[in-house]
Amino acid sequence: MPGSPVSLGCAVMLSPGAAGPPDSGVITTITQATLTANGMPLATAGSIATMTNSLSGVSYMLPIGSTGVSTGVSVSGQGLVRLGDRIPSGPGVMTILGPPAAPFVTDGNAP
Repeated sequence: MPGSPVSLGCAVMLSPGAAGPPDSGVITTITQATLTANGMPLATAGSIATMTNSLSGVSYMLPIGSTGVSTGVSVSGQGLVRLGDRIPSGPGVMTILGPPAAPFVTDGNAP
């Protein structure tokens, strides 16, 4: 899905979550520092989201998967994560909710 790149603090949702119902979280760690927009590193596959289990409230870390990210823009072999991407990660599919790091930039490449 074409969209704008995201960075630290971007909201994400995992469905189904670790215990069944969807879990919510934010991107907290970006493993690359080469590609930036507005001074913020852009998320790529392998970046980490801190998720909150919707039933127990326990936090857990979840790496962003490599399927469903941009196939045209990559950094060190890891695809760019964009607003609206649906990425298989852990027990479910992670949906990237936003906000975008650079709304004036759009990656139109397929997932």
